Amino acid sequence: MANKIFFILAAVGVPVSVAGNLLHWPETIMFVIYCLTIIALASFMGRATESLAIVSGPRIGGLLNATFGNAVELIISIFALKAGLTGVVLASLTGSVLGNLLLVGGLSFFIGGLKYKRQFFSIHDARHNASLLIFAVVVAFVIPEIFSMEMKPAQTFHLSIGVSVILIVLYLAALFFKLVTHRGVYQHGEEEAEEHEEPEWSKGRALTVLAVATLAVAYVSEALVHTFETVAHSFGWTELFIGVIVVAIVGNAAEHASAIIMAYKNKLNVAVEIAVGSTLQVAMFVAPVLVIISLFFPQQMPLVFTVPELVAMVTSVFITIAVTTDGDSNWFEGLTLLAAYVIMGIGFYLL
Repeated sequence: MANKIFFILAAVGVPVSVAGNLLHWPETIMFVIYCLTIIALASFMGRATESLAIVSGPRIGGLLNATFGNAVELIISIFALKAGLTGVVLASLTGSVLGNLLLVGGLSFFIGGLKYKRQFFSIHDARHNASLLIFAVVVAFVIPEIFSMEMKPAQTFHLSIGVSVILIVLYLAALFFKLVTHRGVYQHGEEEAEEHEEPEWSKGRALTVLAVATLAVAYVSEALVHTFETVAHSFGWTELFIGVIVVAIVGNAAEHASAIIMAYKNKLNVAVEIAVGSTLQVAMFVAPVLVIISLFFPQQMPLVFTVPELVAMVTSVFITIAVTTDGDSNWFEGLTLLAAYVIMGIGFYLL
């Protein structure tokens, strides 16, 4: 049923988005249409990556979901950078961290916990990810903010470039560690029992759907970015709220759905890998890449967040670590993460 709804939304939304963009229809209406269209296209990307992931195992499957889920947000952010909306981009990165850790992680634990009293996932992966989260968010994001107080803007941007290069190198090293040199070393029977699932689509069809959906998302995303200013004035929203809540949810719709479905199927290793792995990818790859890409635009984007953004991200990291390092979850832990997300959402709305 849900797949039919998303198919209809995509089939109607793409041509309407093209027509609305070319004919300059009211931007407030088009904002809603663009968002719904991107969410529908993201669902196809999620289904395609899930088909590819069935034969790849939970780690590579989670990485695929996180990568193509973040591709949507990366595309939106690049067009936002091109438009000079660096505040929206930084806010959307903040929203991705909060959304993946608290909203996606919380919903996964909550929905899965309603069906199963306890769910288990790899404690070794959880502890490994915890150290990377602390490095990526607490160290790499906080340091530029502190040092920027004593630096000129040009020096701050140079520091941001250096931090970005280090983050990208460390992220690639982390993937090499998990998928090559230490693949399977820490499992010890903690993986879910393998089920012989048949992929929904063949490999060729899944790759074709990914390519077409990504191109469509790129077009709709560029149009979406141009509606931000009008929507902000119409609804009284700030750029911060649009970035933290709206862009983050729309941009990460694919992995949101995939993680929740995996948790409901009691495949919590995949769900956690999507939620936490996506956060690490945003912090250690997407954000640094955007800093480097901003070199080619008139307005550069240093890796310097506002104090509320930093406090929210650091808090979400520590509460996630507190919940996940024991290797099991239940619905109440999920509800705790969701409550933290709602509190922060209210704060960003009123800010």
